[in-house]
Amino acid sequence: MNEGRGMTSSKKGGDGAKVRGRSRGHRVKVKTARGRKLSSTRWLDRQLNDPYVAEAKRLGYRSRAAFKLIEIDEKFDILRGKSAIVDLGAAPGGWLQVAHERLPHARLVGIDLLPVEPVAGAHLLELDFLDDSAPEKLKGLLEGNADLVMSDMAANTTGHKQTDHLRTMAVCETALDFAAEVLEDGGDFIAKVLQGGASQDLIRALNRQFQKVSHVKPPASRKGSVELYVVARGFRGS
Repeated sequence: MNEGRGMTSSKKGGDGAKVRGRSRGHRVKVKTARGRKLSSTRWLDRQLNDPYVAEAKRLGYRSRAAFKLIEIDEKFDILRGKSAIVDLGAAPGGWLQVAHERLPHARLVGIDLLPVEPVAGAHLLELDFLDDSAPEKLKGLLEGNADLVMSDMAANTTGHKQTDHLRTMAVCETALDFAAEVLEDGGDFIAKVLQGGASQDLIRALNRQFQKVSHVKPPASRKGSVELYVVARGFRGS
């Protein structure tokens, strides 16, 4: 099972990226059950024995993916000084939780096609980001420009790597188009891409619009996952 559910939905969920390891001898064994698929059993095994899942629960984050933003922030200091942030694909709200904790006075706006439980300090929109009306509705909630647009969105996977990569690149490109409309000069952009990184067309667009572009795979991203994140700093404006 993927952490994300739906075309523009994502799973996210820090008060520090160091996560306690599970001591030996305490691994939870998941037994097979009638009617449960092998893939479901493997997913349940990962959840029960994943120290990030346990730490997210201990700290009150809605999913382990909160640590991805924490680790990106620790590497790039990307949340420092931000006052207006848009979270594309916000469910279940973990990245917004992290942003509010670190920036309690920032204006936070999130969108997801899935319902999101209220997050302190955040204005939420239940709508597919790819809906034609989404950008204007987000701008209305934002009430001005943003200095960070972050996206953990990914297209539903098909199992065909090239197809999945192309579909997620299309989602990332749409997120970038929106970021270019709302970011103030010097603003930043984070977006999920897949193994192989951003496409050459996307990299050219990012390099044209931002001062520095990097790829990162945060430690909280599972080893077997093909996800990467592109981090673009210093929006050049129009």
